[in-house]
Amino acid sequence: MLGKVVAGRYRLEARLGEGGMGVVYRARHVLIDRVVALKLIRPDLRGETHLRAWMLREARAANRVDHAHIIDIHDIGETEEGELYLVMEYLVGTPLSQELARGPMPIARAIDILEQMCAALARAHDLGVVHRDLKSDNILLTARGGRKDYVKILDFGLAAIARDPRLAPKGAVFGTPEYMAPEQARGEEATPHSDLYALGVLLFEMLTGQLPFRSNDREQLLEMQRTSPPPKPRAIRPDAHPQAEAICLRLLEKDLRRRFQDAHHLQEELKALQRSLPTQAWDIDGGGNEVVAPPPPPPPQTAGVTEWANRAALFARMVSRAYPANAAPAEIVNALHKVWELAARANQLEGEVASHTRKLDSLERRGRALRAEIGRKVEELAHEESRVLREAAVDAEDVEKVRGELGMAEKNALTARQQADTAMRAGTFDPAIYERAGAAAATAKARREQLQRYENKKNTREATARDLRRQIEDLRAQLVRYAEALEEDLAQGREKVAIRTREGLTFEKAFSEASQLLLSHLRNRPECRDLVTQLMNAGAAGTGAATTESSPDSRVVAKDG
Repeated sequence: MLGKVVAGRYRLEARLGEGGMGVVYRARHVLIDRVVALKLIRPDLRGETHLRAWMLREARAANRVDHAHIIDIHDIGETEEGELYLVMEYLVGTPLSQELARGPMPIARAIDILEQMCAALARAHDLGVVHRDLKSDNILLTARGGRKDYVKILDFGLAAIARDPRLAPKGAVFGTPEYMAPEQARGEEATPHSDLYALGVLLFEMLTGQLPFRSNDREQLLEMQRTSPPPKPRAIRPDAHPQAEAICLRLLEKDLRRRFQDAHHLQEELKALQRSLPTQAWDIDGGGNEVVAPPPPPPPQTAGVTEWANRAALFARMVSRAYPANAAPAEIVNALHKVWELAARANQLEGEVASHTRKLDSLERRGRALRAEIGRKVEELAHEESRVLREAAVDAEDVEKVRGELGMAEKNALTARQQADTAMRAGTFDPAIYERAGAAAATAKARREQLQRYENKKNTREATARDLRRQIEDLRAQLVRYAEALEEDLAQGREKVAIRTREGLTFEKAFSEASQLLLSHLRNRPECRDLVTQLMNAGAAGTGAATTESSPDSRVVAKDG
């Protein structure tokens, strides 16, 4: 597959990895020097229509969320052979799984990483997207803006938008058993609380250096997720932070209702914990200076079509040396004219493609800005909704408590009144009996008034939460409408680019054929030897860099698990 051009514009340069659904390559636009990661659905799965649907959903899910800590999706489509492809940002970094293999993390580092993941999931959940397969392999730690451990979440391939039942059999168990929530292990639909459970597993790993549940047998592991209580991190690592342990164990509750209400609730707890922690020692060197992560190495470069003109000029010099009296054979003259013509046409074509690409980039930027703006508005409303719902839950507890007290007060009032009525019929005058009856009645009245206040407060907060939910749903519907319109415009623009770049590929083939003809005639001519060497060196420089890999200490990742 290396060297193949996908969709008429992405040339595959190197294989980066393979996951459950696809193979990922480093690719480059054939005329615009943009390096991307391109995922192709595995050849043996071409006929699996439900997997194709999942892959399409991955792009839609990630694009609608559009969060800084979620991998960017640039393009999606089908090749001429009917293969589905997904074009993502090219990331250089280290998977969290690789860092966890070294053992427990400092608490400040662990909470920093978890808080970034939580922020991304809060936005995703606000927009109706559940990851469903969150694990350490799907978390990439990169360097950005001079800081280390910048989190990117990969693979929303199992994310659910509107829970389309056609895309998965009922009761199917999907995901990674080590990170699977109890409800997922039972074959139930994943919810935002399922992602929170996976965060609990990741936090457990960062605190202790090991998974909470381990087994070589998948079914046994699923049963442990369903029924076994998790061990306490401090039973494994006595120095584990107690507040972090409390957060971890709450995330790992079997009953999802006992986990955090939502990712916003969790994020508030994480930020409060961060404020209580000392300076991040893992970011400080021996001299007390902050360690700034070095920038990632630049992607390898390849020669553009401007190099064609340089090669044509070298061929022209060879021909003039080999045939000084303009006595070159006709086929050599024609080939020389052809490389000059193709170089000029390709240069013009590159400009046209660049213009189309700039328009596409501008459209993508505007779309990304609007999606981010809507996402921020949804996030603000959802955070407020989370707070109001938690307050309403406290009010509901108060209502139930006062309702119980009212029942007891009314029972006491009834008993006291009956005693007073009995005394009156008997003609007995005991002021204490009437005082008790009056006091009991007053207490019952006070409890009724208190209950009414609490119910009004609860009802007001619940009404506020409903209004916030309505605003959120309106914004989500607006986002879907805009995303669909934008995708249509982008598809039209991409098709224009594809048509022009396919034309460029025919130029490239013709240029290569003419160059080979010239080279076969001229490479053994003594007077051209230095120019041939110069030509070959230029060619090696243009292609050799394309196969250069990053250092073994970093890893290029854009995969689906």
